[in-house]
Amino acid sequence: MRRFLVKQKDAFSARYKILPLLLLIVFSLGGCASTGANVAEQEAHPEDPWEGFNRRVFTFNDVVDRYTLKPVARGYQTVTPAPVRTGVGNFFSNLGEVRTAINSLLQGKPANAGLATSRFLINSTVGVGGLLDYATLMEITADKEDFGQTLAVWGWEDSRYLVLPLLGPSTLRDATGLPVDIAAHPITYIDDQAWRAGLAALDIVHIRAGLLSQEELIRGDRYRFIRDAYLQRRQFEINDGELGDDPFAMDDFDFDDTDFGDDDFAD
Repeated sequence: MRRFLVKQKDAFSARYKILPLLLLIVFSLGGCASTGANVAEQEAHPEDPWEGFNRRVFTFNDVVDRYTLKPVARGYQTVTPAPVRTGVGNFFSNLGEVRTAINSLLQGKPANAGLATSRFLINSTVGVGGLLDYATLMEITADKEDFGQTLAVWGWEDSRYLVLPLLGPSTLRDATGLPVDIAAHPITYIDDQAWRAGLAALDIVHIRAGLLSQEELIRGDRYRFIRDAYLQRRQFEINDGELGDDPFAMDDFDFDDTDFGDDDFAD
């Protein structure tokens, strides 16, 4: 739901005026049964010191999603042909290349910024406004970047997990970067409010529809499953897909046969 904030600029300040009210609603939910977990009896996660609060927000978001967004997303998936959904996804992904280009420059990655700019220009012209992804067919790809990743590159590497009302999983660092991401999104600058709100709503529904099939993968405690998946994905994105060095693949890895006894090699 992160792209919910892509709506009109004027509405951005209004949302944060009602945020205290949303938090009051969240706190009033207390320990609702939908999470089904006793936080006090579970092992604390080092990146989630606010788990009690986050679970309340998660419960609130889950109720809103279950009775509003999810039914709409199912209807959208049912009535919209797959090629049309692909075009919608390409369109919004193409707009995101602007944000990627800006943040790539801020992170000192001019090559990635050039690739993102090339993708935007190619798909916006040959790709009929981004509906067709010709850049990928031409093997022009770029790593997605946002300001949360930029803050991580600048030194804010570790950040506490935070569930935002209506917006879902985030971290304190990523939430801090949201205003910059909004300012970098082209939809923000559409003058017509109806078009701006309509495109933002379509983006939200399209993203939610794409997650419907993935819900079947969730096992155990929904809150913890989603939290761990989000934190792992963000770390993967911040590292540009690098998982770290494999000690067994390093040239300087020393194998010491004294670490093993004769019994270890017996048949």
